[in-house]
Amino acid sequence: MGAVLVFVDGVGIGARDPSVNPLARRETLLSQFADGSGTPLPRGGARRDVDATLGVPGRPQSATGQTSILTGENAPALLGRHLLGFPNAPLRDLLARRSIFRRLRDAGRRAALLNAYPVGYLDALGLPHRPLAGPAEPALPLAARRLKPAAALFATASAGLPIATFDDVRAGRALTHDLTGAAAHRRFPQIPVRTPEEAADVLADRSAELDFCLVDDYRTDDAGHAQDFAAADVAIADLDRFLRRLLDRLPLDGTSLFVVSDHGNLEDLRTRNHTLARVPLLAFGPAASRPLPDRLDGVAEVLLQAALA
Repeated sequence: MGAVLVFVDGVGIGARDPSVNPLARRETLLSQFADGSGTPLPRGGARRDVDATLGVPGRPQSATGQTSILTGENAPALLGRHLLGFPNAPLRDLLARRSIFRRLRDAGRRAALLNAYPVGYLDALGLPHRPLAGPAEPALPLAARRLKPAAALFATASAGLPIATFDDVRAGRALTHDLTGAAAHRRFPQIPVRTPEEAADVLADRSAELDFCLVDDYRTDDAGHAQDFAAADVAIADLDRFLRRLLDRLPLDGTSLFVVSDHGNLEDLRTRNHTLARVPLLAFGPAASRPLPDRLDGVAEVLLQAALA
């Protein structure tokens, strides 16, 4: 029993037009379109097109969108605007109090963020981690020391939960933000490169130990900002192989798998900016037969219901 969330950054429900939307160039689970068409979902999966604007003018952004997903609160309404990048002080306070990680920990349940981070990055942020057991990592560039934590990382740390490092990736207990480790391997050679299927096996195995786990994939948003069809094709293909393997591995009689994004971007490569598009919420397992929200700030409640079942 439990819930698994695959968060995919920057993917909206767009036009079925391969000249602008790379998701229309192949049949993938995320090839879902604004006219209601799309790839049929296997294993009894359900689709909901979710409003990411939450009634606040302007283009949805990562900090407020991800905070809304993780807390069930209308983060842009709290600020009076959409906030890009990293959570500011009011959003960090909300995440510390209301994130799904905090609420599950307080309920005595097991939750984890399964993305791993370089220890230099965690040290620069002042976040605790286990001592590095593997090879020494290259020093971070000076500019990287001014980075701030994204919503999921801050929510994990503020709930007092362990943060995965590249030791965990090597041990098969966590994943990098590109899932396979290929991008991370270029800078950190100690990181193993896995196929999307092998990465899905890591997540499936870890989910069996947890009531809730989350993994992020940011490559889709990066490709959207770059207006890069080639990068989008790689990210979409890897992600689809990863998700289909998960569906084969997870015990969907008791475990719910969710896939959601925070804002549109990749679905319209005519622009490098985020879009006003609704975003996909895909559900498999027990959650697929229950009502799904039509707003981003409703996602946390269905995650909690599945994790606490």
